[in-house]
Amino acid sequence: MWLKIADLTRATGLNRRLVAVTFLAIAALLAAPFVAGKSAMARAQTPLNVVATTGMIADAVRQVGGDAVEVRALMGPGVDPHAYRQTRSDIVAMTRADLVLWHGLYLEAQMEEFFHDLARKRTVVAVAEGLPKEKLRGHDDYADKFDPHVWMTPVLWKDVVVEVQKALTEARPDQAELFAANAAAHLAELDQLIAYGADILTQVPEENRVLVTAHDAFGYFGGEYGFEVMGIQGISTQSEAGLNRIGTLVDVLVERGVSAVFVESSVSDRSVRALIEGAVARGHDVRIGGELFSDAMGADGTYEGTYIGMLDHNMTTIAGALGADVPAKGMSGQLSHAGL
Repeated sequence: MWLKIADLTRATGLNRRLVAVTFLAIAALLAAPFVAGKSAMARAQTPLNVVATTGMIADAVRQVGGDAVEVRALMGPGVDPHAYRQTRSDIVAMTRADLVLWHGLYLEAQMEEFFHDLARKRTVVAVAEGLPKEKLRGHDDYADKFDPHVWMTPVLWKDVVVEVQKALTEARPDQAELFAANAAAHLAELDQLIAYGADILTQVPEENRVLVTAHDAFGYFGGEYGFEVMGIQGISTQSEAGLNRIGTLVDVLVERGVSAVFVESSVSDRSVRALIEGAVARGHDVRIGGELFSDAMGADGTYEGTYIGMLDHNMTTIAGALGADVPAKGMSGQLSHAGL
């Protein structure tokens, strides 16, 4: 039976104000478990706010997190992560996020100090730093660092997807089963991509397996599929492409009869065109075999704007330009074009 404050005042002889304060305090204590439970339920229903640096990481978050996450990629199509610096809106987004995921391995070289500072206040994870060092290529330009372009082969990217799953699970343990199921499904899709790549890329004649690109982003790709990779610039686009390097590559094109070179969506094509002009001046015709996605994916909302679409495009474009018989629309018939 509920008592009125006036009844409690007469029964206890206490001051009316004191009785009222006591009454409200008891009511708050009784309601606390209900409020806490409601708060926990609301938190579980609110998507985890994740900020990722690259589109590749953001795609992994979407695949693993599903409806339980909202993710923003800082670097969109055509953006070079080697040179990217955080903007004011980026800083606001990251300081408000539940979880910040960056690549690491010195990819976001201009942002590393910021991430280390942010880690003192927010949960910040470098997802590629968890890969076993024996799987990584050494970095020619920087001592004790590694080639960061691990997304160029889905065999290595599977390890990054697992790291993304771990980070999401630590942030939302109550969603662990969902994240595990989604990750397993996405890893199975990556296995299909691995099989497709192995099929079409091994059809390229061995003498044609020379991949010349704007910068050295395809080392892991070459190691996985047996291609000799040559970049005009080094692993980082911040390295300079000297005349000597272009001259050396012109010699390679002419002497080995290389018929196609490739531009990249996030790197100027100026050096590649200089390379072609140099070969033509030596009497050797070489063409652009297509545009590859190196450090950024395709346009948002397109198949090429997903990780699988990005790699499907690259594999199909490279194999087709260098002599393999490939499906015009790629692995699953979704490519808008194969750059041929």
